[in-house]
Amino acid sequence: MDASVVYGAPQPIRSFVLEIDELARTMELMRDTIRRFLDISTALAAERDLDRLLGRVLGESLALTGAGRGVVYLRDETGALRPAQHAGAREDGDEHALDPAKDAAHPAVTAVRENRASVSRNGNAGVAALPLRNRHGEVVGALLIGRSAGDGTGALSAELLAFVEALSGTAAVSIETRQLFEAQKDLLEALIRLMANAIDAKSPYTGGHCQRVPEIAKLLARAACDAQDGPYRDFRLDDEAWESVHIASWLHDCGKVVTPEYVVDKATKLETLCDRIHEIRMRFEVIKRDAEIACWKAVAAGGDRTALQAELAEAWAALDADYAFVAECNVGGEFMAPERVARLRAIAQRTWLRTLDDRLGVSREEGERKARTPAAPLPVVEPLLADKDEHLVEREAQATLGADNPWGFRVKQPRWKFNRGELYNLSIGRGTLTEEERFIINDHMAQTIMMLECLPFPRHLKSVPEMAGGHHEKMDGTGYPRGLTGAQMSPVARMLAIADIFEALTAADRPYKKGKRLSEAIAIMHRMKEDRHIDPELFELFLRAGVHREYAQRHLRPEQIDEFDLAPYLSAA
Repeated sequence: MDASVVYGAPQPIRSFVLEIDELARTMELMRDTIRRFLDISTALAAERDLDRLLGRVLGESLALTGAGRGVVYLRDETGALRPAQHAGAREDGDEHALDPAKDAAHPAVTAVRENRASVSRNGNAGVAALPLRNRHGEVVGALLIGRSAGDGTGALSAELLAFVEALSGTAAVSIETRQLFEAQKDLLEALIRLMANAIDAKSPYTGGHCQRVPEIAKLLARAACDAQDGPYRDFRLDDEAWESVHIASWLHDCGKVVTPEYVVDKATKLETLCDRIHEIRMRFEVIKRDAEIACWKAVAAGGDRTALQAELAEAWAALDADYAFVAECNVGGEFMAPERVARLRAIAQRTWLRTLDDRLGVSREEGERKARTPAAPLPVVEPLLADKDEHLVEREAQATLGADNPWGFRVKQPRWKFNRGELYNLSIGRGTLTEEERFIINDHMAQTIMMLECLPFPRHLKSVPEMAGGHHEKMDGTGYPRGLTGAQMSPVARMLAIADIFEALTAADRPYKKGKRLSEAIAIMHRMKEDRHIDPELFELFLRAGVHREYAQRHLRPEQIDEFDLAPYLSAA
């Protein structure tokens, strides 16, 4: 039964018999005391903030005892007693830590050392210190209550001391609970930062991305909370919601932990764990040597030395030009127009002679891929560039996503996990990534959601996976990985999308590009707004609130912070 019912408002009992009337008044006082104790215990158990909890303990202790001074001391890892909360009047030394050796006579030190209440009296004044014990009976601190003659009630009575001691026991358990809760939060925070820092350290191409995106996201969220008009005038975040924003923004790219570096950092079209342009260069070298050997064989057979050497020089020049073209294609700096692809295919028709077994000394996986095609008898003539069956790497069955996948991902998976065909890679239209590799990089969003949804988040953090996993979605529903529209995304997910893009555009620590100036980044994002890729209202808030400027002053290089007119990017007020 609810204690408030049992110990609710007492029914007054009055009697002409003096003893009965006094007993009734005593029972009423006892009922009031028990009810107050239960109310205090319930309040202490419900309080989540440690500072407010300690303040409540002191406030109730002073109210119960009529004391004018109180201090809560908590033990630190060295054994010293550090003042964690004060109430009422203060005396010299109340704000300083107590050393068990130097301050052995202090009542709080005595209470902790002897694990019992320590009371000192001086006339009508008195100080009581009570040890705070956790569930294991370990002393974690002390509660000091001081009453002076000026308080009008004199030193603490044995009854009041017993009551405060009972209260301190309840308080100690609540303090321990809050400390454990804070320790768990600190551990979670450390693990979050550990994950983010590991992702940033994994590749120089990400730099401090995972650390800077949270800052932009929080600046934009604060601007939304502060908005007095517009679509976000009613937007608010309480302490629990802010915690969700913090965790989601720090973990928004946690799925990158499973993305191979050699895909993220792929600098050339033929690069995997190494750049395969070296293999192709050696084939060119072999063909050049074969041409030279053929030349000298012909000379030895009585051919015209001058004419044959001229033919050799011409053949070498053509091979050198072809290799230079292949090498240029490998860099990926120029769009692969149809005529360039046609030239690549013509070069691929050149042949070279392989005399060694290419199935010796390879890994089991590569051996299995090669075994899909019967081995040709040696020596074998091979094309200079080829797309072979062994270049196709199967996707693991468990990594295949069906249309009915439990996460609601709407993605088009390529047939192969990797396609390492030489012509296929060299023919990439723009950049250095194949369709399969782009899928792997984009897949970090799906991995982020799957990883975060595996975590047992408490109720108030249940929205973290959606917030963190939606920053590659687009307002028009063409984003990744769920194809959500803006209306299906939370405001924080839309904020993270803006933060992610702005940081990537302006980052000055990427080895492959310069950070863009503010004017350039805002112009690009404005086009994205017009194309319904990012939230137009949030983008305008981002500009009107000066989030871009505030972040720039902290993180961008001086030469990136240029002046430009915001008016073209804002709708009429």
